[in-house]
Amino acid sequence: MPGTLYLIPTTLGGDSVNRIIPPEVQNICIGIRIFIVEEVKTARRFLIKLKIPVPIDELTFLVFNEHSKETNLDTFIQPLLQGQDVGLLSEAGVPAVADPGNEIVKLAHSKNIKIAPLTGPSSILLALMASGLNGQNFAFNGYLPVPKPERIKKIKIFERRSETENQTQIFIETPYRNKHLIADIIESCNPNTYLCIACNLTLENEFIKTMTVSEWKKNIPEIHKNPAIFLIHKF
Repeated sequence: MPGTLYLIPTTLGGDSVNRIIPPEVQNICIGIRIFIVEEVKTARRFLIKLKIPVPIDELTFLVFNEHSKETNLDTFIQPLLQGQDVGLLSEAGVPAVADPGNEIVKLAHSKNIKIAPLTGPSSILLALMASGLNGQNFAFNGYLPVPKPERIKKIKIFERRSETENQTQIFIETPYRNKHLIADIIESCNPNTYLCIACNLTLENEFIKTMTVSEWKKNIPEIHKNPAIFLIHKF
């Protein structure tokens, strides 16, 4: 009988494991010996914080990230097919959401392997919850293009879609490009379009604010190199 693929949530940063991660996650991780991870160092650090009684060096870590080749996917589920439970870890937050782990989950479904998602923090949902924008119709669009002309074009497309479909548009950016993204949103969006910036979610310096673009012009936050989620909605 195949094992179970557990989708294990991690913190969004910082050391607040006990506050952010439910005890059930720790209890399940105690029984797992094989983990599929994006980065071994980060995964080891997280499991140590969970205070798992098993020595970290006795665990097996299989690395799967955006650089992994799809032709090697079968090797990641072999332990599952042999009856062993496996944990899938993201670098931050929940696995398979804005995370390459969805490919592992998809393959596991095709092999009739049981998938068990565990409760934990999703920066996307936390930002949406706190934004005050439409939480019944929304779209997560991932990263925007890096070249400025293409990025501005995308921002305008999302703004139009938010108005015509009454749909909150959510996207993320590499932290060191936050300043450029905020500047482009202010430059290209209607002054009355709402923008929510949610930064450092679940951390002590958490920042969440929703204002119109015109209001943001006078209150640009200093969030350079800090992980952030951006949401826009034109009504």
